[in-house]
Amino acid sequence: MIKLCDLNPAAKEKLPPNVTDKSGIGVHYTDAFIKPMNTKLADGTRVSCKRKGLKILLVVGPKKGEGLMRRLEISKDPVIMLTAALQEAAKAAGVELRITESEVFLVS
Repeated sequence: MIKLCDLNPAAKEKLPPNVTDKSGIGVHYTDAFIKPMNTKLADGTRVSCKRKGLKILLVVGPKKGEGLMRRLEISKDPVIMLTAALQEAAKAAGVELRITESEVFLVS
């Protein structure tokens, strides 16, 4: 297990109703959450996480995976929706993400 990043504590402040968000998926929260995940690991592997509309793209070195923010199927809560999309992207990339209360870990 490799520590990927610390969670951004300010991300929770960007959840509705604190911030007006007409997207229905909490784009401000999502962007603030995934920003610290763009990093380079100790072994030199680049990790990138981006949001394009409803898609979450996770890249770990040469491995790529996509997850979809599913509001109707998963939940209307942006926190649950993002966690499910990140897990889907990680599975497609052939890695595993473990998200705790304060950190994100990468299991490859």
